Amino acid sequence: MTTAAKNLMTEGDLRKKIILFAIPVFLGQLFQQLYSTVDSLIVGNILGAQALASVTSTSALVYLLIGFFLGFATGSEIVIARHIGARNDEQTEKAVHTAVSIGLFFSVLMTLAGIFLSPLILRWMGTPDDVLPGAVTYVRIYFAGSFGIVMYNIFVGILRASGDSRHPLYYLVASSLVNIILDWIFVAVFHMGIAGAALATVISELVSVGLALHRLLHIDASYRVDFRKLLLDSFNAKTIIRYGIPSAIQGCVVDLSNILIQSYVNSFGMAAIAGIGAYSRVEGFIFLPVTAFSLALSTFVSQNMGAKQYKRARDGIRFSTLCSVFMIGSIGLLIYAFAPQLIAMFVQDPEVIYYGVTRARICSLFFVLMGYSHITAAALRGLGHPVEPMLVYVFCWCAVRVVVLMTIGKVVHNFLLVCWIYPFTWTLSTIVYAILYHRITGQQIRAVGQM
Repeated sequence: MTTAAKNLMTEGDLRKKIILFAIPVFLGQLFQQLYSTVDSLIVGNILGAQALASVTSTSALVYLLIGFFLGFATGSEIVIARHIGARNDEQTEKAVHTAVSIGLFFSVLMTLAGIFLSPLILRWMGTPDDVLPGAVTYVRIYFAGSFGIVMYNIFVGILRASGDSRHPLYYLVASSLVNIILDWIFVAVFHMGIAGAALATVISELVSVGLALHRLLHIDASYRVDFRKLLLDSFNAKTIIRYGIPSAIQGCVVDLSNILIQSYVNSFGMAAIAGIGAYSRVEGFIFLPVTAFSLALSTFVSQNMGAKQYKRARDGIRFSTLCSVFMIGSIGLLIYAFAPQLIAMFVQDPEVIYYGVTRARICSLFFVLMGYSHITAAALRGLGHPVEPMLVYVFCWCAVRVVVLMTIGKVVHNFLLVCWIYPFTWTLSTIVYAILYHRITGQQIRAVGQM
């Protein structure tokens, strides 16, 4: 049996297929999260709270630019997975090389945008003067390595579309080790400061993209990459854009709302910025199980929809939802209990710890709602409905947050508002997603008569 056939998710025990796909994705995301966390740990403990605030204050901007362009990686992954599920080698090859071409274009675009626009945006966000220079340095170096960020996700999306989640794990383990070693060398040994932390991240990203590209250049399968075959196939480009644009806009607007929220946080000073920044690093780990099952479910549903295995797709959605909600709920209870110890890992300042713990304990009890929203959005994209999740995120996770901060936030300048706004919007999106999912699946049941 070929590698491609072994990775197919249209046959065999669906629970085993999803779990065996999700575990490497989870471990890979875990190591990827180490990039930013190791930066924060080393920067916070060696350079201090002000340097930590400089690094963490850039998170919303970094995620804004990355979130938009990586929406295309999500779109290409769904399209390629459908072609693989349908066993259409010709269209798979065209979709792969179209995705790579789009990725190369956006690598250049992201580099230019990050370098030239980041200082303006950071000032617009109200980044304090004592934090701004370090933040600008970090962002400019980070986005100078945009090729590694964008192309790695394109290449890994191709591998995941085929059902292969093991090799991306190997590459992330290798690059994470490189990142940890270089972080220590550049910051603690060579005293390169914030620039050293950013440079370590860029180099480690380039290591991971090199390993993923090597795999795709030499694999014997329809999704093999050959730079001589780069093209923009009109059919696949339109389909990738159809799936990618909603995901890109979704990532962009949610992160845009986070930039506005970060601006609100900035008004409380350096301690609040550092505390929320430390919590955001912890939060990155919290969401990994849901992210893993979301990615696994997206590939599983896409392949099975391509193979016209409609009932199998729906059963996979139910299983993934139960697993995700149970795991994220359990993690939320642990975070509530151990929030002080987790925040104190980054910095020892009592005021910083207070802000981080306050945010953690308010949000942790509502993680189940966030988990349900993420997994249902992945299911809808796999079912061929990328626009609906985008609209939910735009309204519930962006518009509502912005309106609340620009109205109530102007009257009541209270740190608790920025904490409670997340559970409120998670509740809203959960209600909307539940209604959407039942309506869409009901329509498909009537259409195919067997789902």
